[in-house]
Amino acid sequence: MRILVVEDDRATFDYIRKGLLQAGHVCDGLEDGRDALAHAMREPYDVIVADRMLPGLDGLSLVKALRGAGVRTPVLFLTAVGGVDDRVEGLEAGGDDYVVKPFAFSELMARINALARRPPAQAGSEKVKLAVLDLELDLVRRTCHRNGQEIELMPREFALLEYLMRNEGRVVTRTMLLERVWEFHFDPLTSVVETHISRLRAKIDKPFDRPLLHTVRNTGYSMHA
Repeated sequence: MRILVVEDDRATFDYIRKGLLQAGHVCDGLEDGRDALAHAMREPYDVIVADRMLPGLDGLSLVKALRGAGVRTPVLFLTAVGGVDDRVEGLEAGGDDYVVKPFAFSELMARINALARRPPAQAGSEKVKLAVLDLELDLVRRTCHRNGQEIELMPREFALLEYLMRNEGRVVTRTMLLERVWEFHFDPLTSVVETHISRLRAKIDKPFDRPLLHTVRNTGYSMHA
């Protein structure tokens, strides 16, 4: 794998780089968030490991900018800021996983491998548009329309709706959403799912006559006409 590590603490970077090289991977390193943004938009990587506290551009802003530019490279936050709210904030910004310092390299490597195993979309094998009744999601243009009316979605709302529409007619549990949309492999003990479901419903259902996003009591949610 080719991995970009954005870390301004030299000792931490050297520790990570040594482990990655010993595991047979290519490791590039940068200390400044602005430099990392320009580099990551220009060069392809399998995974990006980024500290949250960076000079030039902090880690959250770095990931938000990458996602806004359409860069979907998995990002793992590596930081000393380890509260639940901080982890939620990092994932809400577009991060895919979170490791708190101090850390064991074996755990870091396992999480990097898990992110890298996610299958990339391949041309011709992946739908470019999803539809449920009159709701349409364009995965290339990243747009959403219902009954011909454009609906503006935040990146996490788009990802949530995409997962629900891919599972049209099936019941999707809260745990499934945490794992597949937020990449949480633990319960953050927050209402992040419920909050986003409520926001999404306000955009795709409430202005229209026929609801598509349904709550299945004590189980989860289902998208169907």
